[in-house]
Amino acid sequence: MLIFVDMKINTSLVLSTYNWAEALELVLKSIANQSVLPNEVLIADDGSQPSTKNLIDEIKKDFPVPLHHIWHEDKGNRKAVIMNKAIAQAKNEYIISIDGDVILHPHFVKDHLIMAENNVYLYGSRVNIQKEALADLFFLKNISFNFFSKGIKKRGRTLRLPFLAKQQKKHPNYSSKMRGCNFSFWKADFIKVNGYNEEFTGWGREDSELVLRMHHAGIEAKRLKFAGIVYHIYHNEQSKSFLDQNDRIQQYTIQNKLKFADKGINQYI
Repeated sequence: MLIFVDMKINTSLVLSTYNWAEALELVLKSIANQSVLPNEVLIADDGSQPSTKNLIDEIKKDFPVPLHHIWHEDKGNRKAVIMNKAIAQAKNEYIISIDGDVILHPHFVKDHLIMAENNVYLYGSRVNIQKEALADLFFLKNISFNFFSKGIKKRGRTLRLPFLAKQQKKHPNYSSKMRGCNFSFWKADFIKVNGYNEEFTGWGREDSELVLRMHHAGIEAKRLKFAGIVYHIYHNEQSKSFLDQNDRIQQYTIQNKLKFADKGINQYI
């Protein structure tokens, strides 16, 4: 049942995807099941085949909020680029960012909005759905999980305890617990640091380098613990062949305390 909460924050939920329509269907189903809906959903598609577009076109007919598909040609992993393109089109002041392989707890959006704070970004963790559970997951199209569910790992992260969640304090430094699959921020803060650094290609470091620039610009962080729960669907690891190169880009940002990406979202706004 939809709960109306007077939060006075308009939000765009942005999710990145690539060639996994089966998982994307469950993610979108869990978004439609939110107790507090985002004002819109934008799918940042890094060059998927037509099966993804076909799925989106079918789902958007009955989706409870506007659903936008932002696609570009497949030229390898360019998450930084497609996320900048999608967020540039977001119509609202607050951005919740997830990946296309996480199923959301029904109060996920509500939790992000309750915990939102000026000049602060939020980061949460994830519960892992294990490989052996995938056949039943996709056959049953299940989006409902709890502490006792079979086939999950990190069970303690399934606990939603709002009182304890509100005890979390903001902090000025980067945490290694930050994950781009469960992340929210003010669009103005994202633009302030010029969004994702498009020097990144391949897997790794684009999310952490972004928030490092946010910290250099005076934006603080707050962890979502006992709130903002997501369930990550198992998949094979991506190639890490670009990781050394991406590490060097991030290290340069750290050493020079960079606040602004040379090549970022300003190309699209």
